Amino acid sequence: MEIDAPEVPSGFEPIGSLRSSPFLDRVGPFFVRRDGRALVLGVRVDEAHTNARGRAHGGVLLTMADVALGYQLAFMEDPPARLTTVSMSADFAGAARRGDWVEARVEVQRLGARMAFANAYLSTGTERIARVSGVFLRDAAPRPA
Repeated sequence: MEIDAPEVPSGFEPIGSLRSSPFLDRVGPFFVRRDGRALVLGVRVDEAHTNARGRAHGGVLLTMADVALGYQLAFMEDPPARLTTVSMSADFAGAARRGDWVEARVEVQRLGARMAFANAYLSTGTERIARVSGVFLRDAAPRPA
C-alpha cells in the first residue's frame, strides 16, 4: 500500500537530514528548514495526528515543540550539545486541523553552562496556536553503555 507524501513548503527537508529517532519517525513526518542560525520545524497535520474532534492532538504539538526547542539549542554549537528536557509548560491559544501546516520557531532565552531556556511558538499560517517554554539540562558527557 502506498502512502501519499504530505505537501511540504519549499525549503523544508525531512528531519532525518539533521537526526531522527524511531519515535520521531513514528509520530511524524517532521520537516526542518534552516533560516540562518534558526531552525524551523514543520509538520502537515495528518489523520494520525488528530484527536476525535479532528484537531491536532496536544501531545503531537508538545512533541513538536520539544523537538524544536531541543534541536535549536543543540545545533547552536558544533558539535551539537547533548540536552535533556527538564520541564515544559504550554499555553494553547488555538488549534490546528487536518491538512494544516504547523511551524515551530524557537526563541532562545539563555544557553548557560548547565541549563538552557527557550520558548517555542507554534503557528498555522499567521495564527499563533501555542507557546511552549522549555528548560533543558546540558549533559556533560555520554554515559557508559
